[in-house]
Amino acid sequence: METLLPGITARRVPTDRLTVTVLEATGRTGPPVLFVHGNVSSSLFWQPTMLALPAGFRALAVDLRGFGDTDPEPVHATRGLRDYADDVAATIEALGLDGVHLVGWSMGGGVVLQYLADRPGDHRAASLTLVDPVSPFGFGGTRGPEGTLCDPSGAGSGGGTGNPGFIARLAAGDRSGDDPLSPRNVLLAHYVKPPFVPEHLDIYVESMLSTRLGDDHYPGDSRMVEAWPSIAPGDRGVLNTMAPTHFRIEDLSGVSPKPPILWLRGADDVIVSDTSLYDLAYLGSLAVIPGWPGAGRWPPQPMLAQTRTVLDGYAAAGGRYQEMVIADSGHGPHLDQPEKFMAALGEHLNEA
Repeated sequence: METLLPGITARRVPTDRLTVTVLEATGRTGPPVLFVHGNVSSSLFWQPTMLALPAGFRALAVDLRGFGDTDPEPVHATRGLRDYADDVAATIEALGLDGVHLVGWSMGGGVVLQYLADRPGDHRAASLTLVDPVSPFGFGGTRGPEGTLCDPSGAGSGGGTGNPGFIARLAAGDRSGDDPLSPRNVLLAHYVKPPFVPEHLDIYVESMLSTRLGDDHYPGDSRMVEAWPSIAPGDRGVLNTMAPTHFRIEDLSGVSPKPPILWLRGADDVIVSDTSLYDLAYLGSLAVIPGWPGAGRWPPQPMLAQTRTVLDGYAAAGGRYQEMVIADSGHGPHLDQPEKFMAALGEHLNEA
């Protein structure tokens, strides 16, 4: 099927790391806005947002490695999200972008934070927008606003936490709505707030199915440990890049200049949340996963408080951020509340 909307073009861009696929809204000029997608998705999810971007901005979106049509280079998870962040940096360089507004969704939010943290004095970011971003202390296996490990192994996070049924449906190329764990049904239940159905649902399903699978990609490898829930991160693949033993951004105070940050999140997000349906500790508290050690030892991860802790530190060091909650929205407010999302993003871009 045709996956590009009218007004969007795609091209392959060689960089010094790999060849990436970049989408662009045709005929747009001005300061660049580079959209970075999340896990089990691709740049295709950004197309309506790119077309709705206010006049005077150039809209671009990149496929991360192993997603969409970018080269499926292996993901070295011990670097955290740096493989992706370095690829984004190489893309910015190859396109000759400067003063770029970075918009990262979910895992992509962590990618743009990693980009900023690793280039405190020589980044090219004019602003950051974090859309339901992964906690700066990773996904799973931590407690408290400072992201303390529940176990030194990082148990409860990483490649072994992926749902086998969902992975099987991805591998089968399931485009139907017959299985609760099909990409279509997962999108409708978790990416957006039910009962919303996106206009371009079929394109988004194709985007999800572009995810490369395996130990080097999604979900990644894992290892067994004694600590609950017996699963700990491996060293390869997507979910391990966000394991708290590999990914941690706790201090942005040294960034200079400090671009303004907008943190946008859906009020009803069930993926990045203090009660995330993807957090094994929260599922343990619901008795979905047996043997949960209890809230004293292994509470659900306070993902929102952790993000707020890091951004408060950024503000205390002279940076500026705004947290905005979008009502009646799930994990993708640009999908289920596009007008509210664009109003907030447009104001942020014009003020940056």
